[in-house]
Parts: sequence; C-alpha cells; structure tokens
Amino acid sequence: MRRREFITVLGGVATAWPLGVPAQQAGKIPRIGWIILGAPAGGFADIFSYYDSFRAGLSDLGYVEGTNIILLARSALGVPEALPGLIDELLRENVSVIVSPGPAIRVVREKVKSTPVVFAFSGDPVAAGFVDTLSHGKENLTGLSYMAVELNGKRLGLMKEILPTVSQVTLLTNPIHPGEHLEVAESLRVAAALGISLQYLQVRTPAEFDSAFRAMSDSKTQGIVAVPDNLIMLERTRLAEFAKDKRIPVISGWSEFAESGGLLTYGPNSRKFFRRLAVYVSKIVAGAKPSEIPIEQPTTFELVINLKTAKSIGLTIPPTMLGRADQVIE
Repeated sequence: MRRREFITVLGGVATAWPLGVPAQQAGKIPRIGWIILGAPAGGFADIFSYYDSFRAGLSDLGYVEGTNIILLARSALGVPEALPGLIDELLRENVSVIVSPGPAIRVVREKVKSTPVVFAFSGDPVAAGFVDTLSHGKENLTGLSYMAVELNGKRLGLMKEILPTVSQVTLLTNPIHPGEHLEVAESLRVAAALGISLQYLQVRTPAEFDSAFRAMSDSKTQGIVAVPDNLIMLERTRLAEFAKDKRIPVISGWSEFAESGGLLTYGPNSRKFFRRLAVYVSKIVAGAKPSEIPIEQPTTFELVINLKTAKSIGLTIPPTMLGRADQVIE
C-alpha cells in the first residue's frame, strides 16, 4: 500500500481514503471496506495487504474508483487492539462489503454480524470455524483459503531432490495456524516415505524464533521446511538469514519468502490469488449472499528459486529443477 494513500493518522493508527469522492456520490456507488492488521514494524508494505492486487482485480472487472466504486482502507499497523475501532469506522461509513485479508479476519468476524465479509486466509477456514464446509460460505462470511495440505509433502520432496542424502529436516510451524495439525500429519507421512527424520518445532510469537534457532543449531538439521502463515512470513528475513549463516536450505510456500532470501518456495501466487478477492466483491455487490459463494482454494502453484542464495550456501540446484522453475532469482 503506497504511503501517499494514507492521509490521516490518529493515535498511531493510519486511516486511508485512496480516492476522494464528492459527498453526493457516496450513496450511489458501492463502498468497499478493506482492513488489515498490518506489519508489526508499522510499515504499510505489509506482505498481507496486497491492496494493489485487489484494486487491479477490480479494474479487471470494469470498476473505476470514484466512478462506480469507492474503496475505504484501514490498517491497524500491527496493533490488534486498534482493530475494533477501525471496524466500527468502516461500519459507520455504510460499506457494502468488508474485505479482510490475513489475521484481522478473526476480529472482523467477531464484530461484524450482518455486513458481508470476504476473507483471504492462509489457514483452514473450516478448522477455524469460519465456515462449515468449503462448498459455501456461512452467514455473512465467505472468501479464499490459500492453504493446500498436500503442498507440505511436495516441499519435502523438493528438499530430497536438492539434497538426495538428506536424513534430518526441521518442520517449522505456527500451531495457532488453523489446520496446522493436517499439515504436520501430511509432512510426517511423506517424510517417513522419503526416509527423512522430521524435527517438529513450533513458533507462536517472534520471540520464539530464538529458541527455535537454538534447537535447530543443536540438532544440526540439514534443511528447514517452514509452513507458510502470517507469523512465518513476517519473520521470513530472520529465518532466511539464520539458514544462510548455517549454510542450510530453507523452503517455504510463497514467492515473497524466496524474494527475501529463502532458498526456494513452492505454492500459490499470492498476488494473483488476492486479485480474486475482487470477484467475490463483485458477486456480492451484484446481489449474491456470502453463504451462497463457495470458498476457493489455489489450483495452480509456482516454483521460485533463489539461485543467489543457493550459491551463498554452496548448493547446486539440479538443472531439471531449474528447468521447472517459474522464476529464478539471480
């Protein structure tokens, strides 16, 4: 989210009106609220905002800001306690839909009971209790889940491909992540089939990464598979630097991880996926009920390899893998 779009700051919480519209137009076109928890560091370039991707999706569908749609964005700048007040602001603005990517959805769900809500969630929305089934939304809630359990086994397979003799790998996860138990079970199943011993480490807060780093150092792990979620991604640079220092490969799920120094990622294209939020908004604005709209999951995945990181840890990526890569960072 570009800094110039935030024009008011109250009590450390940024409030955004990306576009000014005459007051007389306000009741004639849909008003869409966008709310994120935001980066703990307080920057607007939060990995989970993807505001520009959402706006691009709206543009693809023929929406023009200020002409046939109004966007009202809010960021809590990493302060969870600020979310309820920001949600109340959006409701007072009489928004037609609230879009909530990332962990802010938990608070939005508690506060918003009738206004349609569209989420983009990295966990399992069924396990989180947001919906009863992926075949349709629930009450006023629907959206996207970019969790795909089978990808965890695929990432272990990639680890085996780059390190054929690997026998000890660390699985790093956030246990608060809904559906995490399914991802762990799949990882254990595939690790056993590949002859890999899996060290299972949990991190719930940024502070717990230090103890996880010590545990990995003590175990002399040969590789790390980090299950992607909000916490893992916000700490991705620290994790990538630790792995480089220990000269071990680290694999995760979203391309931003490889762009930040991780060795490689395999998973959905987050920017394209967040673009899909516009489709949900369009359906609801046209009269569809959230409870009628299925929860979408990714069906296409990309392999991103950071060749610079590979060279820095003395690792040669097999040519066959490089040939399959959707993006190679050099």
